[in-house]
Amino acid sequence: MTQGQVSAFAPASIGNVSVGFDLLGAALAPIDGSRLGDEVSAQPAAAFNLTISGRFADRLPGVASNNIVAKAYDYFHQRAVDAGHGFAPCALHLHKNLPIGSGLGSSASSIVAALAALNSFYGEPFSQNELLQMMGALEGQISGSVHYDNVAPAYLGGLTLMVEYGQTIASQLPVFADWYWVVCYSGISVSTSAARQILPAEFPMKTLLAFGRQLSVFVDACHRGDENLAAAMLSDVVAEPYRKSLLPHFDQCRDYIMANNGLAFGISGSGPTVFAVAKSLADAEAFQRYLQQYYLQNDDGFCHICKLDPAGTRISKETL
Repeated sequence: MTQGQVSAFAPASIGNVSVGFDLLGAALAPIDGSRLGDEVSAQPAAAFNLTISGRFADRLPGVASNNIVAKAYDYFHQRAVDAGHGFAPCALHLHKNLPIGSGLGSSASSIVAALAALNSFYGEPFSQNELLQMMGALEGQISGSVHYDNVAPAYLGGLTLMVEYGQTIASQLPVFADWYWVVCYSGISVSTSAARQILPAEFPMKTLLAFGRQLSVFVDACHRGDENLAAAMLSDVVAEPYRKSLLPHFDQCRDYIMANNGLAFGISGSGPTVFAVAKSLADAEAFQRYLQQYYLQNDDGFCHICKLDPAGTRISKETL
């Protein structure tokens, strides 16, 4: 066990990335250096306790035991006991930078940061793959089913494709380093479960074929470095036609972005955050200004110009 403080920062993420419903995720890093993600710190303590700070701390459950970070602590220790480990308690602190129900992987960021901090604090008893499985299981408790398209990029970084075959959970795809990803959170909240309920239980064969073709071509284009083809595939035939009704001014903003050099425009995860992809910084700045004017709904909203974050979760240690 570390005799000091261990902190883990997990970046925000785009789930689905339009073309990959539940199968594709992207980690985000604002180009201005601001931290878009949650951070969890662990330090020695006689008994477990959880403290919380940050811009969106007041939106979390008032009872600490109901917080997903407290649940991550309990789950980690139970898994440790099952594996034959016994660890002393520790105290956790959550710095909550991400809004709940934003479509930026808010719960995933907290889960990933908490489990990564705990694993480092206790001397890394779990492998990366084991920890990723634990992250997916906890995220599934919130969304109703296990899926990795937010936890995997938040943990591993970059653009991740969910494999879930054998011991491989996710694979990192090549990225187009000169693309700018403008993400805009409107300030309203959309729950993942509500966004799933609006989807039909079954899809036409035509839709399934289009989904499979677009995702396959996108992955191939990423590996071949064909950015024009990759961008052309970045559209959502599965969720966006239904979920956009939950997002005020979505069609208006998409039409503007795509008519002004936008490579793609879509819903981040379940929404309400949207993302626009630009080839130049000038275009990204224009998209940011437009979205700030027409997509933001209240003072909670924000808009960042990002690149994809190749690092994922970052661990730092401090001697107390």
